[in-house]
Amino acid sequence: MKFSSPSLFLATALGLLVLAGCQGESKSAAAQGQGGGAPPPSPVGIVEVKPEAIAVTAELPGRIAPTRIAEVRPRVGGIIVQRVFEQGSDVQEGDPLFQIDPATFQVAVESAEAGVARADAVLTQARQDADRTRALVARNTVGAANLETAVATQRQAEADLAAARAQLRAAQINLDYATVRAPISGRIGRAIVTEGALVSTTGTEALATIQQLDPVYADIQQPVSQLLRLREALRTGQITQLEENVAQVRLRLDDGSDYPYPGRLLFSEATVEETSGQVTLRAEFPNPDDTLLPGLYVRVAVDQGIDANALAVPNQAVQRDTAGQAFLYLVNGNSTAEQRNVTVARVVGNRSVISEGLAAGDKVIADGFQKIGPGSPVAPTPWTPVGAAADGLTKDDADGTAVGAGTQAPAPTPAGNAAASGTTNPAPQDAGSQRASTPPADASTSAR
Repeated sequence: MKFSSPSLFLATALGLLVLAGCQGESKSAAAQGQGGGAPPPSPVGIVEVKPEAIAVTAELPGRIAPTRIAEVRPRVGGIIVQRVFEQGSDVQEGDPLFQIDPATFQVAVESAEAGVARADAVLTQARQDADRTRALVARNTVGAANLETAVATQRQAEADLAAARAQLRAAQINLDYATVRAPISGRIGRAIVTEGALVSTTGTEALATIQQLDPVYADIQQPVSQLLRLREALRTGQITQLEENVAQVRLRLDDGSDYPYPGRLLFSEATVEETSGQVTLRAEFPNPDDTLLPGLYVRVAVDQGIDANALAVPNQAVQRDTAGQAFLYLVNGNSTAEQRNVTVARVVGNRSVISEGLAAGDKVIADGFQKIGPGSPVAPTPWTPVGAAADGLTKDDADGTAVGAGTQAPAPTPAGNAAASGTTNPAPQDAGSQRASTPPADASTSAR
């Protein structure tokens, strides 16, 4: 291109420079609008902590034991000729179980009966002699010494008859013992001996075992340190006792299911086991369906008191650092996230009771903390788990399952819409993998 004059060339050059400057400013403004400014607040779900009455429950391991147990043993010796019961069945007290050969015992009974008859005949003769002697003495035919001898003979005959009757009774008892009967009612196990076996009263092995399974005991082990803390809390009034010397007891089976019948705590052991430092508690549970079998491993929840001013947060809100220290994210007065170390006293269902580091009125972040860090701006909204009541408890939560982080769906806000566009915040991480030692993306962006 050729210019006819220097003035036209100068004007054209100035116009090009102005146009280039305008395009540079437009690009700079666009770049600043896309990522050069501060990020918008991250939407989070919060729970405002309020004091509430929560039962102090200790979930302890235990084993099921029968309330009564008896070993079936023979009282006389002999050969077993018959097993009467069915193994594994329920028997009643007095039911016949084994039959020992009764022949020798029957002979002993017949011999004793003969002895009783002989002694009875001797006594009859002695009485008649005494009566005749007494009549002769009355007529002064014989002396008084003869009467004394006759009376003594009669009394001796009476004693011999009593002894013979006792021998007959002993023989009849042995004959009855030849039929081995159930000493208690309950569930009988397998037969240890079979027909043809020789048994004796001095044998060490039982013939069978009977266990009473309704009700049953649950023997529980509790650390003595936990028992001492509970007693101290009751003494200071921090925990209120449910009722004097009474504790409500619930049972959870080994497969995680809840036992439908509540139990009662019977006693607490007065001594501490030296090897484990634990005390034994015993609870009693009804067992009408024979669900609980001896030796079954269970977990027993014992309600030992009520904490009237407990502070609880959802389990998913509790995070832990690499050292295992529990902490929470809270929303402070200027709508930024604050990290605070806490102490978890116990877990009740899907909530954790905090004993230290938390105060009433604190706003705890229960959802959305995967995208924030200490000092990050947040947009708080009330949090409730999906498909649950406002208290955050569901049927599944009773098993201690926490609602996953990411199930919260807070009301849409401008900040939330901006975050949903994906232009500022990275994809959320899993709640279980969040660590305080890893700086979140938003925190680093706001620091710049």
